[in-house]
Amino acid sequence: MRFLTPIDIMPSSVKIDYRSGILSLGSCFSQNIGRRLQRALFQTDINPFGVLYNPASIAQNIGLLCENRDFSEENLSKHGSLFFNFAFDTSFSAISAKQCLEKINARFTSAVKNLKSADFLLITFGTAFVFKLKRTGETVANCHKLPAEYFVRQRLGVEDIVSMFEELFSKIKTVNPHLHIVLTVSPVRHIKDGLHENNLSKSTLLLAAERLAKGFENVSYFPAYEIVIDELRDYRFYAPDLLHPSETAVDYVWEKFAQAYFSAQTQ
Repeated sequence: MRFLTPIDIMPSSVKIDYRSGILSLGSCFSQNIGRRLQRALFQTDINPFGVLYNPASIAQNIGLLCENRDFSEENLSKHGSLFFNFAFDTSFSAISAKQCLEKINARFTSAVKNLKSADFLLITFGTAFVFKLKRTGETVANCHKLPAEYFVRQRLGVEDIVSMFEELFSKIKTVNPHLHIVLTVSPVRHIKDGLHENNLSKSTLLLAAERLAKGFENVSYFPAYEIVIDELRDYRFYAPDLLHPSETAVDYVWEKFAQAYFSAQTQ
């Protein structure tokens, strides 16, 4: 008797071992699997900008790493007593511009170095919805608890995502031509969007990821979303909020990832 519908995962032809450098950006999968890679003593850099949820911010921030630019005080915003940059999350905020820039530039410099030397880049799309700052039109990675009227909310289309990542992947090749990119979609439901809009959002991300994986030889797709939503189709595999995968579910996804991407010796 079968009590689940297993996802058929083809083993990757490109393998991760203990010599591999890994850079992980995005939400959920990138964060959780990145931590397990670190715990297992792989050379892993996780979310140098903080957690990123939408593809536009992920593409924009990786583009910044490729350009290797310095951040100065003119790149900072201030709200209340805190200085911050919209590309970074609130962990980089500080009560002085100097402190904020020290945190940002130190983390950014190490991430630039890691991107250049990495063998694998893990990217997790969380939501197709983005927030744009009205006064500049820029897409923000984090709203930093500013009033809602400062932003306009939009849903990216499949073509929007594919176009920005086609451009990004070409840019990455000039910085690190041997990099292999693994795309995933987060199974975490963004309940504030509403369940219907969340499903539309996830569908957009899945279609974009498929296009990109088929369009580039150095890009593959790992079905973390399908494993949790379809194979582990039970609320016992969720955290108490019923939105995030439980530790058991993350461990299960980790095992599947290891089987697909680790060599036998590494396993």
